[in-house]
Amino acid sequence: MAPGLPTAMNRPHFIGIGGAGMSGIAKILAQRGAEVAGSDARESATAQALRERGATVHIGHDAAHLAADASCVVVSSAIREDNPELARARELGIPVVHRSDALASLMDGLRPIAVAGTHGKTTTTSMLAVSLKSLGLNPSYAIGGDLDVPGSNADHGEGEIFVAEADESDRSFHKYKPEVAIILNVELDHHANYASMDEIYESFETFTTKIVPGGTLVIAADQAGAAELTRRIRDTTSLKVVTYGESESADIRIHKITPRGLTSEVTVLLDGKLLTFTVSVPGRHYAQNAVAALAAGVAMGIPARNLASALKTYTGVKRRLQLKGEENGVQVIDSYAHHPTEMTADLEAMRSAAGDSRLLVLFQPHLFSRTQELGKEMGQALALADASVVLDIYPAREDPIPGITSALIIDAAREAGADVQAAADKDAAVAAVAGMAKPGDLVLTMGAGDVTELGPRILDQLRG
Repeated sequence: MAPGLPTAMNRPHFIGIGGAGMSGIAKILAQRGAEVAGSDARESATAQALRERGATVHIGHDAAHLAADASCVVVSSAIREDNPELARARELGIPVVHRSDALASLMDGLRPIAVAGTHGKTTTTSMLAVSLKSLGLNPSYAIGGDLDVPGSNADHGEGEIFVAEADESDRSFHKYKPEVAIILNVELDHHANYASMDEIYESFETFTTKIVPGGTLVIAADQAGAAELTRRIRDTTSLKVVTYGESESADIRIHKITPRGLTSEVTVLLDGKLLTFTVSVPGRHYAQNAVAALAAGVAMGIPARNLASALKTYTGVKRRLQLKGEENGVQVIDSYAHHPTEMTADLEAMRSAAGDSRLLVLFQPHLFSRTQELGKEMGQALALADASVVLDIYPAREDPIPGITSALIIDAAREAGADVQAAADKDAAVAAVAGMAKPGDLVLTMGAGDVTELGPRILDQLRG
Protein backbone atom coordinates (compact mmCIF):
# COMPACT_ATOMS: atom_id res chain seq x y z
CA MET A 1 0.00 0.00 0.00
CA ALA A 2 1.25 3.47 -0.89
CA PRO A 3 2.85 5.51 1.90
CA GLY A 4 0.55 8.07 3.46
CA LEU A 5 -2.63 6.01 3.18
CA PRO A 6 -4.46 6.05 6.54
CA THR A 7 -5.43 2.54 7.65
CA ALA A 8 -9.06 3.56 8.15
CA MET A 9 -9.12 4.66 4.51
CA ASN A 10 -7.94 1.46 2.87
CA ARG A 11 -11.46 0.35 1.79
CA PRO A 12 -13.60 3.51 1.90
CA HIS A 13 -17.15 3.79 0.61
CA PHE A 14 -18.23 7.28 -0.55
CA ILE A 15 -21.90 8.28 -0.53
CA GLY A 16 -22.18 10.88 -3.26
CA ILE A 17 -18.83 9.95 -4.81
CA GLY A 18 -19.47 12.03 -7.93
CA GLY A 19 -19.52 15.35 -6.07
CA ALA A 20 -16.73 17.86 -6.66
CA GLY A 21 -15.17 17.51 -3.22
CA MET A 22 -15.89 13.83 -2.68
CA SER A 23 -14.57 12.67 -6.05
CA GLY A 24 -11.24 14.41 -5.49
CA ILE A 25 -10.63 12.64 -2.20
CA ALA A 26 -11.71 9.33 -3.72
CA LYS A 27 -9.28 9.80 -6.60
CA ILE A 28 -6.32 10.56 -4.32
CA LEU A 29 -7.10 7.53 -2.14
CA ALA A 30 -7.29 5.34 -5.25
CA GLN A 31 -3.93 6.69 -6.40
CA ARG A 32 -2.48 5.86 -2.99
CA GLY A 33 -3.65 2.28 -3.27
CA ALA A 34 -7.02 2.21 -1.51
CA GLU A 35 -9.86 -0.04 -2.70
CA VAL A 36 -12.35 2.77 -3.34
CA ALA A 37 -16.08 2.24 -3.74
CA GLY A 38 -19.09 4.50 -3.65
CA SER A 39 -22.41 5.55 -5.08
CA ASP A 40 -23.93 8.60 -6.72
CA ALA A 41 -27.41 9.66 -7.73
CA ARG A 42 -26.67 9.61 -11.44
CA GLU A 43 -24.15 8.55 -14.03
CA SER A 44 -21.48 11.11 -14.93
CA ALA A 45 -18.14 11.57 -16.61
CA THR A 46 -16.66 11.94 -13.12
CA ALA A 47 -18.01 8.53 -12.10
CA GLN A 48 -16.49 6.99 -15.20
CA ALA A 49 -13.14 8.69 -14.54
CA LEU A 50 -13.11 7.14 -11.06
CA ARG A 51 -13.87 3.70 -12.49
CA GLU A 52 -10.88 4.12 -14.79
CA ARG A 53 -8.83 4.63 -11.61
CA GLY A 54 -10.07 1.29 -10.31
CA ALA A 55 -12.94 2.52 -8.14
CA THR A 56 -16.29 0.74 -7.95
CA VAL A 57 -19.07 3.26 -8.55
CA HIS A 58 -22.75 2.37 -8.19
CA ILE A 59 -25.53 4.53 -9.57
CA GLY A 60 -28.39 5.19 -7.17
CA HIS A 61 -28.40 4.85 -3.39
CA ASP A 62 -29.12 1.40 -1.99
CA ALA A 63 -28.03 -0.35 1.21
CA ALA A 64 -26.87 -3.28 -0.92
CA HIS A 65 -24.17 -1.10 -2.46
CA LEU A 66 -22.28 -0.93 0.85
CA ALA A 67 -19.82 -3.79 1.30
CA ALA A 68 -19.84 -5.28 4.79
CA ASP A 69 -16.03 -5.09 4.95
CA ALA A 70 -15.81 -1.36 4.12
CA SER A 71 -13.28 0.29 6.44
CA CYS A 72 -15.31 3.49 6.63
CA VAL A 73 -18.13 5.40 4.98
CA VAL A 74 -17.32 8.92 3.80
CA VAL A 75 -20.12 11.50 3.71
CA SER A 76 -20.49 15.21 3.06
CA SER A 77 -22.86 17.59 4.83
CA ALA A 78 -25.29 17.15 1.94
CA ILE A 79 -25.98 13.49 2.82
CA ARG A 80 -29.17 13.11 4.84
CA GLU A 81 -29.51 10.77 7.79
CA ASP A 82 -32.16 8.73 6.01
CA ASN A 83 -29.83 7.77 3.17
CA PRO A 84 -30.08 3.95 2.98
CA GLU A 85 -26.33 3.41 2.72
CA LEU A 86 -25.67 5.65 5.71
CA ALA A 87 -28.38 3.86 7.70
CA ARG A 88 -26.82 0.49 6.78
CA ALA A 89 -23.36 1.71 7.83
CA ARG A 90 -24.71 2.61 11.26
CA GLU A 91 -26.38 -0.81 11.56
CA LEU A 92 -23.09 -2.56 10.75
CA GLY A 93 -21.05 -0.29 13.02
CA ILE A 94 -18.87 0.93 10.14
CA PRO A 95 -17.18 4.23 11.04
CA VAL A 96 -18.74 7.27 9.34
CA VAL A 97 -16.19 9.88 8.35
CA HIS A 98 -16.97 13.41 7.20
CA ARG A 99 -15.39 14.48 3.92
CA SER A 100 -13.31 17.12 5.69
CA ASP A 101 -11.81 14.57 8.10
CA ALA A 102 -10.90 12.33 5.18
CA LEU A 103 -9.20 15.23 3.41
CA ALA A 104 -7.40 16.29 6.58
CA SER A 105 -5.98 12.77 6.95
CA LEU A 106 -4.54 12.96 3.44
CA MET A 107 -2.61 16.10 4.39
CA ASP A 108 -0.86 14.51 7.38
CA GLY A 109 2.91 14.63 7.06
CA LEU A 110 2.82 17.13 4.18
CA ARG A 111 3.00 20.92 3.90
CA PRO A 112 -0.60 22.03 3.36
CA ILE A 113 -1.80 25.26 1.79
CA ALA A 114 -5.50 25.80 2.55
CA VAL A 115 -7.46 28.29 0.45
CA ALA A 116 -10.50 29.80 2.17
CA GLY A 117 -12.95 32.61 1.51
CA THR A 118 -16.55 33.17 0.50
CA HIS A 119 -15.57 33.39 -3.19
CA GLY A 120 -12.63 32.48 -5.39
CA LYS A 121 -11.43 29.33 -3.61
CA THR A 122 -11.56 27.03 -6.61
CA THR A 123 -9.78 29.48 -8.90
CA THR A 124 -7.01 30.30 -6.42
CA THR A 125 -6.46 26.66 -5.46
CA SER A 126 -6.26 25.80 -9.16
CA MET A 127 -3.80 28.60 -9.84
CA LEU A 128 -1.52 27.29 -7.11
CA ALA A 129 -1.81 23.66 -8.18
CA VAL A 130 -1.08 24.40 -11.84
CA SER A 131 1.78 26.80 -11.03
CA LEU A 132 3.50 24.48 -8.55
CA LYS A 133 3.13 21.59 -10.99
CA SER A 134 4.70 23.63 -13.80
CA LEU A 135 7.65 24.39 -11.51
CA GLY A 136 8.26 20.66 -11.04
CA LEU A 137 7.21 20.63 -7.37
CA ASN A 138 4.68 17.83 -8.01
CA PRO A 139 2.07 18.89 -5.42
CA SER A 140 -0.96 16.98 -4.30
CA TYR A 141 -4.15 18.98 -4.62
CA ALA A 142 -7.90 18.82 -4.06
CA ILE A 143 -10.00 21.41 -5.88
CA GLY A 144 -13.74 22.04 -5.99
CA GLY A 145 -13.88 21.87 -9.78
CA ASP A 146 -12.21 20.18 -12.74
CA LEU A 147 -9.27 21.90 -14.37
CA ASP A 148 -10.12 20.48 -17.78
CA VAL A 149 -11.12 16.82 -18.19
CA PRO A 150 -13.38 14.99 -15.70
CA GLY A 151 -11.39 13.82 -12.69
CA SER A 152 -8.77 16.59 -12.94
CA ASN A 153 -9.99 18.20 -9.71
CA ALA A 154 -7.45 16.31 -7.61
CA ASP A 155 -4.16 14.48 -7.82
CA HIS A 156 -1.70 12.64 -5.61
CA GLY A 157 1.75 14.09 -6.17
CA GLU A 158 5.08 12.91 -4.84
CA GLY A 159 6.04 16.40 -3.63
CA GLU A 160 5.74 17.73 -0.09
CA ILE A 161 3.07 20.38 -0.74
CA PHE A 162 -0.68 19.70 -0.59
CA VAL A 163 -2.97 22.47 -1.89
CA ALA A 164 -6.60 22.21 -0.79
CA GLU A 165 -9.78 24.20 -1.07
CA ALA A 166 -11.03 24.89 2.47
CA ASP A 167 -14.83 25.06 2.67
CA GLU A 168 -16.37 27.36 5.25
CA SER A 169 -19.99 26.52 4.37
CA ASP A 170 -20.36 23.87 7.10
CA ARG A 171 -17.33 24.92 9.19
CA SER A 172 -15.43 21.88 7.91
CA PHE A 173 -12.34 24.02 7.26
CA HIS A 174 -11.73 23.92 10.99
CA LYS A 175 -10.40 20.37 10.49
CA TYR A 176 -7.29 21.41 8.56
CA LYS A 177 -3.86 22.37 9.92
CA PRO A 178 -2.22 24.33 7.11
CA GLU A 179 1.28 25.72 7.04
CA VAL A 180 -0.05 28.56 4.90
CA ALA A 181 -3.69 29.66 4.74
CA ILE A 182 -5.27 32.09 2.31
CA ILE A 183 -8.43 34.05 3.13
CA LEU A 184 -9.67 35.78 0.00
CA ASN A 185 -12.77 37.45 1.42
CA VAL A 186 -15.26 37.17 4.26
CA GLU A 187 -18.97 37.72 3.51
CA LEU A 188 -22.31 36.43 4.72
CA ASP A 189 -23.40 33.33 2.82
CA HIS A 190 -24.60 29.79 3.56
CA HIS A 191 -27.58 31.12 5.45
CA ALA A 192 -28.69 27.67 6.59
CA ASN A 193 -25.51 27.42 8.70
CA TYR A 194 -24.69 31.03 9.62
CA ALA A 195 -27.20 33.46 11.11
CA SER A 196 -25.02 36.58 11.16
CA MET A 197 -21.71 38.14 10.18
CA ASP A 198 -20.53 37.66 13.75
CA GLU A 199 -20.90 33.91 13.32
CA ILE A 200 -18.97 34.12 10.05
CA TYR A 201 -16.15 36.08 11.69
CA GLU A 202 -16.00 33.62 14.59
CA SER A 203 -15.75 30.74 12.15
CA PHE A 204 -12.92 32.32 10.17
CA GLU A 205 -11.13 33.27 13.40
CA THR A 206 -11.27 29.62 14.45
CA PHE A 207 -9.83 28.66 11.06
CA THR A 208 -6.85 30.96 11.61
CA THR A 209 -6.11 29.27 14.94
CA LYS A 210 -5.63 25.98 13.08
CA ILE A 211 -2.63 27.30 11.13
CA VAL A 212 0.47 25.54 12.46
CA PRO A 213 2.82 27.50 14.77
CA GLY A 214 5.21 29.53 12.67
CA GLY A 215 2.79 29.43 9.75
CA THR A 216 1.50 32.25 7.58
CA LEU A 217 -1.91 33.77 6.95
CA VAL A 218 -2.28 35.44 3.55
CA ILE A 219 -5.34 37.70 3.59
CA ALA A 220 -6.93 40.35 1.37
CA ALA A 221 -6.37 43.98 2.35
CA ASP A 222 -9.08 45.50 0.15
CA GLN A 223 -12.15 43.43 0.99
CA ALA A 224 -14.06 44.81 3.99
CA GLY A 225 -14.78 41.49 5.69
CA ALA A 226 -11.19 40.29 5.35
CA ALA A 227 -9.88 43.62 6.66
CA GLU A 228 -12.19 43.38 9.67
CA LEU A 229 -11.03 39.82 10.34
CA THR A 230 -7.41 40.98 10.20
CA ARG A 231 -8.20 43.72 12.71
CA ARG A 232 -9.82 41.19 15.04
CA ILE A 233 -6.92 38.73 15.06
CA ARG A 234 -3.88 40.97 14.53
CA ASP A 235 -3.21 41.55 18.24
CA THR A 236 -3.93 38.00 19.38
CA THR A 237 -2.11 35.84 16.87
CA SER A 238 1.54 34.87 16.67
CA LEU A 239 1.16 34.00 13.00
CA LYS A 240 2.88 35.88 10.25
CA VAL A 241 0.10 37.86 8.58
CA VAL A 242 0.70 38.92 4.97
CA THR A 243 -1.86 41.23 3.38
CA TYR A 244 -2.25 41.73 -0.35
CA GLY A 245 -4.27 44.11 -2.49
CA GLU A 246 -4.43 47.58 -3.97
CA SER A 247 -4.43 49.29 -0.58
CA GLU A 248 -1.30 51.32 0.13
CA SER A 249 -1.02 49.47 3.45
CA ALA A 250 -0.88 46.03 1.81
CA ASP A 251 2.29 44.02 2.36
CA ILE A 252 2.12 42.86 -1.27
CA ARG A 253 0.64 45.80 -3.10
CA ILE A 254 -1.09 45.51 -6.46
CA HIS A 255 0.41 48.44 -8.34
CA LYS A 256 -1.60 48.03 -11.56
CA ILE A 257 -4.00 45.65 -13.33
CA THR A 258 -4.18 46.13 -17.09
CA PRO A 259 -6.97 44.27 -18.95
CA ARG A 260 -5.87 42.74 -22.25
CA GLY A 261 -8.95 41.12 -23.78
CA LEU A 262 -9.46 37.79 -22.03
CA THR A 263 -6.19 38.16 -20.06
CA SER A 264 -4.72 40.68 -17.63
CA GLU A 265 -1.26 42.05 -16.92
CA VAL A 266 -0.58 42.50 -13.21
CA THR A 267 2.18 44.50 -11.55
CA VAL A 268 2.83 44.09 -7.83
CA LEU A 269 5.20 45.76 -5.40
CA LEU A 270 6.91 42.99 -3.44
CA ASP A 271 9.85 43.56 -1.09
CA GLY A 272 10.40 46.99 -2.59
CA LYS A 273 10.56 45.73 -6.19
CA LEU A 274 8.02 45.79 -9.01
CA LEU A 275 7.11 42.44 -10.52
CA THR A 276 4.90 42.10 -13.62
CA PHE A 277 3.21 38.93 -14.81
CA THR A 278 0.32 37.76 -16.99
CA VAL A 279 -2.92 36.20 -15.75
CA SER A 280 -4.49 34.19 -18.57
CA VAL A 281 -8.10 34.75 -17.45
CA PRO A 282 -10.05 38.05 -17.50
CA GLY A 283 -11.20 40.27 -14.65
CA ARG A 284 -9.79 42.12 -11.65
CA HIS A 285 -10.95 39.47 -9.20
CA TYR A 286 -9.00 36.76 -11.00
CA ALA A 287 -5.94 39.02 -11.02
CA GLN A 288 -6.33 39.45 -7.26
CA ASN A 289 -6.67 35.69 -6.82
CA ALA A 290 -3.38 35.28 -8.69
CA VAL A 291 -1.67 37.70 -6.32
CA ALA A 292 -3.00 35.70 -3.36
CA ALA A 293 -1.55 32.54 -4.92
CA LEU A 294 1.75 34.35 -5.46
CA ALA A 295 1.85 35.45 -1.81
CA ALA A 296 1.14 31.92 -0.56
CA GLY A 297 3.87 30.43 -2.73
CA VAL A 298 6.37 33.01 -1.50
CA ALA A 299 5.39 32.14 2.09
CA MET A 300 6.30 28.52 1.28
CA GLY A 301 9.78 29.66 0.21
CA ILE A 302 9.28 29.62 -3.57
CA PRO A 303 10.97 32.52 -5.44
CA ALA A 304 8.44 35.15 -6.47
CA ARG A 305 9.80 35.52 -9.98
CA ASN A 306 9.48 31.78 -10.61
CA LEU A 307 5.91 31.81 -9.37
CA ALA A 308 5.01 34.87 -11.43
CA SER A 309 6.17 33.12 -14.57
CA ALA A 310 4.39 29.89 -13.64
CA LEU A 311 1.06 31.62 -12.98
CA LYS A 312 0.75 32.33 -16.70
CA THR A 313 0.33 28.59 -17.29
CA TYR A 314 -3.05 28.66 -15.54
CA THR A 315 -5.70 29.05 -18.24
CA GLY A 316 -8.85 28.57 -16.19
CA VAL A 317 -11.00 25.92 -14.60
CA LYS A 318 -14.32 24.52 -15.68
CA ARG A 319 -17.28 26.80 -14.98
CA ARG A 320 -15.07 29.80 -14.08
CA LEU A 321 -15.63 31.98 -17.16
CA GLN A 322 -15.10 28.93 -19.34
CA LEU A 323 -15.53 29.43 -23.07
CA LYS A 324 -18.00 26.77 -24.24
CA GLY A 325 -17.83 27.66 -27.91
CA GLU A 326 -18.70 30.15 -30.65
CA GLU A 327 -21.36 30.02 -33.36
CA ASN A 328 -22.29 32.71 -35.90
CA GLY A 329 -20.08 35.24 -34.14
CA VAL A 330 -21.61 34.63 -30.68
CA GLN A 331 -19.35 33.40 -27.88
CA VAL A 332 -20.97 31.36 -25.09
CA ILE A 333 -19.19 31.41 -21.72
CA ASP A 334 -20.07 29.55 -18.51
CA SER A 335 -19.84 31.01 -15.01
CA TYR A 336 -20.29 29.30 -11.64
CA ALA A 337 -21.11 32.64 -9.95
CA HIS A 338 -24.15 32.41 -7.68
CA HIS A 339 -23.50 34.98 -4.93
CA PRO A 340 -24.03 38.67 -5.80
CA THR A 341 -20.35 39.52 -5.28
CA GLU A 342 -19.27 36.73 -7.64
CA MET A 343 -21.94 37.68 -10.14
CA THR A 344 -20.85 41.30 -10.16
CA ALA A 345 -17.19 40.38 -10.57
CA ASP A 346 -17.83 38.04 -13.51
CA LEU A 347 -20.30 40.41 -15.16
CA GLU A 348 -17.85 43.29 -14.89
CA ALA A 349 -15.10 41.14 -16.41
CA MET A 350 -17.37 40.10 -19.28
CA ARG A 351 -18.68 43.63 -19.70
CA SER A 352 -15.09 44.76 -20.26
CA ALA A 353 -14.37 41.86 -22.63
CA ALA A 354 -17.54 42.54 -24.65
CA GLY A 355 -16.45 46.08 -25.48
CA ASP A 356 -19.08 47.63 -27.76
CA SER A 357 -20.95 44.33 -28.14
CA ARG A 358 -23.82 43.13 -25.97
CA LEU A 359 -23.62 40.91 -22.89
CA LEU A 360 -26.56 38.51 -22.55
CA VAL A 361 -27.04 36.42 -19.40
CA LEU A 362 -28.95 33.24 -18.62
CA PHE A 363 -29.05 33.10 -14.81
CA GLN A 364 -30.20 30.26 -12.56
CA PRO A 365 -30.52 31.17 -8.85
CA HIS A 366 -29.04 28.61 -6.46
CA LEU A 367 -30.81 27.68 -3.20
CA PHE A 368 -34.02 29.10 -1.76
CA SER A 369 -32.24 30.33 1.38
CA ARG A 370 -29.65 32.28 -0.64
CA THR A 371 -32.36 33.81 -2.81
CA GLN A 372 -34.37 34.79 0.26
CA GLU A 373 -31.39 36.64 1.77
CA LEU A 374 -29.65 37.96 -1.35
CA GLY A 375 -32.24 37.97 -4.14
CA LYS A 376 -32.35 41.77 -4.33
CA GLU A 377 -28.57 42.00 -4.69
CA MET A 378 -28.62 39.28 -7.38
CA GLY A 379 -31.12 41.32 -9.35
CA GLN A 380 -29.04 44.46 -9.01
CA ALA A 381 -26.01 42.57 -10.34
CA LEU A 382 -27.96 41.53 -13.45
CA ALA A 383 -28.34 45.21 -14.33
CA LEU A 384 -24.72 45.01 -15.59
CA ALA A 385 -25.93 42.89 -18.52
CA ASP A 386 -27.67 44.21 -21.61
CA ALA A 387 -30.39 41.60 -21.24
CA SER A 388 -31.02 38.64 -18.93
CA VAL A 389 -33.20 35.55 -18.75
CA VAL A 390 -33.82 34.08 -15.27
CA LEU A 391 -34.69 30.44 -14.58
CA ASP A 392 -36.47 28.98 -11.56
CA ILE A 393 -34.40 28.45 -8.41
CA TYR A 394 -32.15 25.38 -8.42
CA PRO A 395 -32.96 23.76 -5.04
CA ALA A 396 -29.91 21.48 -4.62
CA ARG A 397 -30.24 20.08 -1.09
CA GLU A 398 -33.03 22.42 0.07
CA ASP A 399 -36.79 22.18 0.30
CA PRO A 400 -38.82 25.13 -1.07
CA ILE A 401 -39.47 28.16 1.13
CA PRO A 402 -43.01 29.56 0.76
CA GLY A 403 -43.05 32.79 -1.22
CA ILE A 404 -39.40 32.55 -2.34
CA THR A 405 -39.13 32.39 -6.12
CA SER A 406 -37.07 33.87 -8.95
CA ALA A 407 -39.59 36.73 -9.04
CA LEU A 408 -37.64 38.34 -6.15
CA ILE A 409 -34.60 38.61 -8.40
CA ILE A 410 -36.52 39.67 -11.49
CA ASP A 411 -38.36 42.45 -9.65
CA ALA A 412 -35.12 43.76 -8.16
CA ALA A 413 -33.41 43.63 -11.54
CA ARG A 414 -36.19 45.64 -13.17
CA GLU A 415 -36.07 48.20 -10.36
CA ALA A 416 -32.36 48.57 -11.13
CA GLY A 417 -33.14 49.26 -14.78
CA ALA A 418 -32.32 45.82 -16.14
CA ASP A 419 -33.86 44.26 -19.23
CA VAL A 420 -34.86 40.91 -17.74
CA GLN A 421 -37.44 38.20 -18.38
CA ALA A 422 -38.48 34.97 -16.68
CA ALA A 423 -38.19 31.60 -18.39
CA ALA A 424 -40.95 29.05 -17.90
CA ASP A 425 -38.47 26.20 -18.32
CA LYS A 426 -35.03 25.42 -19.74
CA ASP A 427 -36.28 24.96 -23.30
CA ALA A 428 -37.85 28.41 -23.21
CA ALA A 429 -34.70 29.90 -21.70
CA VAL A 430 -32.46 28.45 -24.41
CA ALA A 431 -34.81 29.65 -27.13
CA ALA A 432 -35.03 33.15 -25.63
CA VAL A 433 -31.28 33.64 -25.36
CA ALA A 434 -30.49 32.14 -28.76
CA GLY A 435 -33.26 34.21 -30.30
CA MET A 436 -31.90 37.52 -29.05
CA ALA A 437 -28.18 36.81 -29.69
CA LYS A 438 -26.51 38.60 -32.62
CA PRO A 439 -22.99 38.34 -34.08
CA GLY A 440 -20.46 39.87 -31.69
CA ASP A 441 -22.54 39.26 -28.55
CA LEU A 442 -21.24 37.43 -25.49
CA VAL A 443 -23.65 34.98 -23.83
CA LEU A 444 -23.02 34.06 -20.20
CA THR A 445 -24.72 31.07 -18.56
CA MET A 446 -24.47 31.73 -14.82
CA GLY A 447 -25.23 29.80 -11.65
CA ALA A 448 -24.09 26.87 -9.50
CA GLY A 449 -26.76 24.43 -10.68
CA ASP A 450 -27.39 22.61 -13.94
CA VAL A 451 -27.57 25.82 -16.01
CA THR A 452 -24.07 24.78 -17.15
CA GLU A 453 -25.76 22.20 -19.41
CA LEU A 454 -27.53 24.91 -21.40
CA GLY A 455 -24.50 26.54 -23.02
CA PRO A 456 -24.07 23.73 -25.58
CA ARG A 457 -27.82 23.83 -26.29
CA ILE A 458 -27.63 27.56 -27.01
CA LEU A 459 -24.72 26.89 -29.37
CA ASP A 460 -26.77 24.22 -31.13
CA GLN A 461 -29.62 26.63 -31.72
CA LEU A 462 -27.25 29.35 -32.92
CA ARG A 463 -25.79 26.83 -35.35
CA GLY A 464 -29.27 26.38 -36.78
